[in-house]
Amino acid sequence: MSGAEPWRAAPGGVSLKVRLTPKGGADRIDGIGADAEGRPVLLVRVAAPPVEGAANAALIKLIAKAAGAPKSRLSLTAGAGARIKRLHISGDAQAIADALRAAVPARRA
Repeated sequence: MSGAEPWRAAPGGVSLKVRLTPKGGADRIDGIGADAEGRPVLLVRVAAPPVEGAANAALIKLIAKAAGAPKSRLSLTAGAGARIKRLHISGDAQAIADALRAAVPARRA
């Protein structure tokens, strides 16, 4: 796993840092960006509003699909009410990283 990616190996799986945009019109991964400190984050938007956990639920569903893992293997570990969130995905770290890497759209020149 590369240091320029927003995921890293963690005990029992992968830790993933995400910047979520709720009410974004569609559920999709936009690419990799940076947080205020310049650390990489996965840029994600969901159509759901940030009401009663709807945006977080949509995020978990989208990331589970991208990672090739059931939703039950994902947990929101930080940032439930914030745009910057930390997720933990349980499983084979390399397989999860490979799936996430494949799900991130290529940058346009």
